[in-house]
Amino acid sequence: MLNEKSKVINYINGLGGYRGYVQFSHRPIDIERDVFIDHNPSVKDEEGFILEAHFFNGSTSLSIRQVNAEWIVDESLNIPLDNLETYHGIDDLKIKMAQIWTLQQDDNCANLEVLKLNKVVFAGVEK
Repeated sequence: MLNEKSKVINYINGLGGYRGYVQFSHRPIDIERDVFIDHNPSVKDEEGFILEAHFFNGSTSLSIRQVNAEWIVDESLNIPLDNLETYHGIDDLKIKMAQIWTLQQDDNCANLEVLKLNKVVFAGVEK
């Protein structure tokens, strides 16, 4: 958990090898400043704050969300790339999301283990 805007910016700027985007609170996403497709993230401090950010490095997905006075960083490791969904973003960008399924015992299935959707995470952006 990060509790200062400057710490969030420094954290993001230190993400070598990650690709993704940031969404600021006070303006729409700017493709040139906020989307990092072919270079490391480089965010400058500005008027608003980072509302959310998503990054991926080929195996690890990072989600940063502003909640009250803090930013929560959710790190998901070893993302399976065999179950990707693609969504259309702004300016014809393609946003890839990965589904993470886990085996869980289910009372409605005679207590057998079944695959259940655990979470959906960011898995990249492309032109």
